[in-house]
Amino acid sequence: MTTLTLPAPPTTARSRLKWTLKDGATVVGRDLGHLRREPGQLIAALLFPAILVLLFGYIFGSAIKVPGGGNYREYLMPGLFAMTAVTGIIGTTLGIAADVSKGVMDRFRSMPMARSAVPFGQTGSDILVGIIGLVIMAGCGLAVGWRAHNGFWQTLAGFALLISARYAISWGGVLLGLSVKSEETADQLVPLVFPITMIGNAFVPTTGMPTWLRIISEWNPVSALTGACRQLFGNPGAHIGHGALPLQHPIAATLIWIAVLLALFVPLSVRKYGTKNR
Repeated sequence: MTTLTLPAPPTTARSRLKWTLKDGATVVGRDLGHLRREPGQLIAALLFPAILVLLFGYIFGSAIKVPGGGNYREYLMPGLFAMTAVTGIIGTTLGIAADVSKGVMDRFRSMPMARSAVPFGQTGSDILVGIIGLVIMAGCGLAVGWRAHNGFWQTLAGFALLISARYAISWGGVLLGLSVKSEETADQLVPLVFPITMIGNAFVPTTGMPTWLRIISEWNPVSALTGACRQLFGNPGAHIGHGALPLQHPIAATLIWIAVLLALFVPLSVRKYGTKNR
């Protein structure tokens, strides 16, 4: 009988990092391959941003006044960018939960691969899909009159901030997907994401809200991300001159939120994935 000899795991930090990146790239290719075989999921994910632009920009936009004046669709686009960054957690959660329920995660654990490769690969493929969706939404925004007015580098910084926020949030989706263990349960949690994106300054100013709701909205990380994008893109509503501390310094607040989410969810997700007795 032939004995299968598995390669010894790397022992140095550099070799472990190389091992993780290599295995993670394999997982990214596997996830993108699923999208090629099931293009309906990708098409739905890419059409969603375009529908949001048309729905909110034209149907609701005529009834909303922009604080300080300006075009509502220019006020709206940073909020839609932020919303899609947050709702990206849905696809990550559903994908991980599906793999858990089908036993794919157990098969991955039995293979000689880096323990962190699977969560890193899942978040990596999510970012690639998110970048494509962001490009489509930006194109729709340009078509309806949105413009970035602060030059190339600040515009690039705004999109980099959005991608970074989506990446940090996707790690929360990995942890959630590993925890629920069922596609059906994960699907039932999807509606809970939308109140988080709606209770904020993405679509309407917070000044007209009741005091208790305004406080929640202004401390919502989505509001900080929206405010940061408005500031970097030079869109209406960027300088409100009042409000909670995160809205007075939205870029710094968003960077802090990103760092906190990564510091919290990355180790928890890797540990959860590596736990055999779940």
